[in-house]
Amino acid sequence: MSATKSLSPLDWTFLAGESHESMMHVGALMHFAPPPRPKRNFLRALMDEVRTETVAYAPWNLKLRRPEHPAHPLQAWIEDDLFDPEYHVRRSALPEPGDERELGILVSRLHSHALDFHRPPWEVHFIEGLEDGRFAIYFKVHHALVDGYTGIKLLSHSLSSKADDKSTPIFHARPPSPRGARDGNTAPTMEALLHAVREQLGATRNIAKAVLHVAKSVQRKDHHLVAPMQAPKSIINQRISRSRRFATQQFKVDRLKTVAKAHGGTINDIVLALSAGALRRLLREQDALPDQAMTAMLPVNIRPKDDPGGGNAVGAILASLATDIEDPVERFHSIIASTRNAKAELQGMTRNAIMQYSALLMTPLILSLVPAAIGRLRPAFNVVISNVPGPTQPLYFRGYRMESYYPLSIPFNGYGVNITVVSYLDTLNFGFIGCREALPHLQRLAVYSRETLEELEAATA
Repeated sequence: MSATKSLSPLDWTFLAGESHESMMHVGALMHFAPPPRPKRNFLRALMDEVRTETVAYAPWNLKLRRPEHPAHPLQAWIEDDLFDPEYHVRRSALPEPGDERELGILVSRLHSHALDFHRPPWEVHFIEGLEDGRFAIYFKVHHALVDGYTGIKLLSHSLSSKADDKSTPIFHARPPSPRGARDGNTAPTMEALLHAVREQLGATRNIAKAVLHVAKSVQRKDHHLVAPMQAPKSIINQRISRSRRFATQQFKVDRLKTVAKAHGGTINDIVLALSAGALRRLLREQDALPDQAMTAMLPVNIRPKDDPGGGNAVGAILASLATDIEDPVERFHSIIASTRNAKAELQGMTRNAIMQYSALLMTPLILSLVPAAIGRLRPAFNVVISNVPGPTQPLYFRGYRMESYYPLSIPFNGYGVNITVVSYLDTLNFGFIGCREALPHLQRLAVYSRETLEELEAATA
């Protein structure tokens, strides 16, 4: 009998949110440069290996127990006894020499298709035909199975840190961690129960204090501490189609740090500033820029450093993007003040308290997702912007060096644009993804984010 693994409430939420238009999978696009003497027909040989030698371990071999009803209250992960590696690992090709525009179109199309819940919900596409012998890997996985933190960790284990390692497995072959199993057979001790009660009482006090601060900020009309439903209506907060558009941008971390430090901000703050500047310009071009400041929801990783990953463990804060401010430096300072106030609300909270407080902040999201309310009520926020730490050392796949790592996340009904950033070595890699009907010319966000940085650099100089 296959082993089972229960879902956390947040994992279940991602399954419940799945629809024809709102597909709850995340992904990544990675570029690889060839070694000095690459093998001929490298990817063809790789696919032969996939067919004959692949063995998958958790989480890659886990599928839903009830695929016809993803949001079933008793849903669980079970091992796929008929796991078919050829279904999950695929080979594609661009017309040579393929360029970044053609690659972006292909990845946009691949990300527009839902995953099959009758199988483990993930796919890997090896894409050949790029210039100079390069190839790309596009990977997607349902957010209920793997969150961004776990995805980065699994990536680091699945690639090699050695350029001469020619035997990297297709999957990182490690048995499931015992911490991942939840069989319910271990009874909590009385000491553990008392500790949980004390922790919950403390969490309740901290949450009440934080909610009171947010309520008072609304009364004072203090825009530096953002409340739910404070976001203005916008064209990106409408019903969406299943068609996606994807664009990328890459910056040197030191370049961003220099500007952020000059203004007393952080890397997270400069990410918001570049996103805000890009959104402001694109919406203004389309005569669709709201008069009020747009707001962002920022996921917050709350795992301890040694956490093995799996499932989802994130909190959330809300911050102003200050898109109503024309001057880029003034806009940046307003963003810094907003994130500083939002983070201060989490100080002193336990992990459970942060998750509960975040759930309270996100409660209005449910109301804004009611079909009749989409586009009519104020959204809970305008856009999700995530910053995920990535690998800090060069990674290789069979001697091919990974050059970049671009994340793809989830646009969903009422929230048609998502911006996710992943660090790799000395770079910060932006992935802009959205509904191509909700926001025409979305690819310009990549260009305008670079121009926003140049404006801030010029003002700083």
